[in-house]
Amino acid sequence: MQKTIFITGASSGLGKAAAKLFQSKGWNVIATMRNPEKETGLNQLQNITTGCP
Repeated sequence: MQKTIFITGASSGLGKAAAKLFQSKGWNVIATMRNPEKETGLNQLQNITTGCP
């Protein structure tokens, strides 16, 4: 079974770092942020779904 994590504030700082860390470990990441259209780096990675709350 693949693990999933929900991270808020993923557009910068600790939230973004946590999203990248869990993604690199093979987790499915649901990354939320206020302005998902401004985020381009996380959208390029596999197993990361971005959106707004």
